[in-house]
Amino acid sequence: MQLAMTFDAVADFLDREFPQAGVAGMGARLDALAPGRLTLALDAGERHLRPGGTVSGPSLFALADVAAYLCILAHIGPVMHVVTTNMSINFLTKPSPGLLRAEASLLKLGRRLAVVEIAIRGAADELPAAHAVGTYSIPPKQPTPSRIVAVS
Repeated sequence: MQLAMTFDAVADFLDREFPQAGVAGMGARLDALAPGRLTLALDAGERHLRPGGTVSGPSLFALADVAAYLCILAHIGPVMHVVTTNMSINFLTKPSPGLLRAEASLLKLGRRLAVVEIAIRGAADELPAAHAVGTYSIPPKQPTPSRIVAVS
């Protein structure tokens, strides 16, 4: 798979167009980018925790969703209306606060659909704390408008 965006272009897109997920929002930052793969990092702190001191499910789900979304955009370019159509997540172990990495891998990249697998791990953890699979709809490419010439 060939990348359509550089690491810096994806990081800039995250900060500019998706501030609710980036460092100013939920605190996610781009960690790595390679063909077919993207890693998003999150320093899970107080705002990401639920009672009992574990990272909340909604924080893990959001991290997986944003990582998958950015992985797709890195490969097709900054298409604005790529949307999640389905996502399932399995919470496997109790993640501790601190650095988490969501490793997204493209399983399928078609013209209209993309499927991405995401594993979320703590910085020192070998086994994932969560595993997700998401399907995303890619909008059809708009045809280039042609000039209409009136014939009389």
